[in-house]
Amino acid sequence: MDGESFRSAVETEKRTQLDRLGSQQLLVALTDADLTRERVLDVAAASEHAARETFRGWADDEDEEAARAAFAAVADQEDDHLRRVTDELDGAWEPDDEPGPMHGYLRGRESAVERVAGGMVGRPLVSLRTYNQLVGFFVNEADERTADVLRELKAETAETLTEGLSLLESLCGSDEEWEAAEMVAGYTVQVAYDDYADALQGLGFDPRSVC
Repeated sequence: MDGESFRSAVETEKRTQLDRLGSQQLLVALTDADLTRERVLDVAAASEHAARETFRGWADDEDEEAARAAFAAVADQEDDHLRRVTDELDGAWEPDDEPGPMHGYLRGRESAVERVAGGMVGRPLVSLRTYNQLVGFFVNEADERTADVLRELKAETAETLTEGLSLLESLCGSDEEWEAAEMVAGYTVQVAYDDYADALQGLGFDPRSVC
């Protein structure tokens, strides 16, 4: 297997979940139906903060050199993303230090293969769809400046996904490792989807309805 076939396999297996995560209901779920500018940016900042802390932790204890360097680079990128998002907020932003289910799952991964598969493939597949909705929200708010910031973050996240796929090619030396990587990447998407679905159901919405 190679990186592109790996991505295709994960996206095929989790097509329904990814399609629903890419719907307009995503921001309803993430904000508890509080679709205000400040709340949307608060949610975006919390996501960047959780990712930064996940990758910082991995960079601190990863033994595999290439993976450690990649994790450190992503941690720096997420730190920059957090700053750029919070710069759009009217006041100071403080994290609540709750990682959420997806990052809670990711932080339990111990091997380089699983960390790359979950953090640099599964997570970006979810994040790219989140950015689409964030950009769309600010376009609808006639706030092109903030929409442009989020477009830039999306492009950089797409580069992380590309790097993750390339890194897996060098880390996975057997079919068993590719299978383990696919399982973790797919489950990362599933955890994000389950969290989304639970939030929507709690608000009285049907997560099966894609719009």
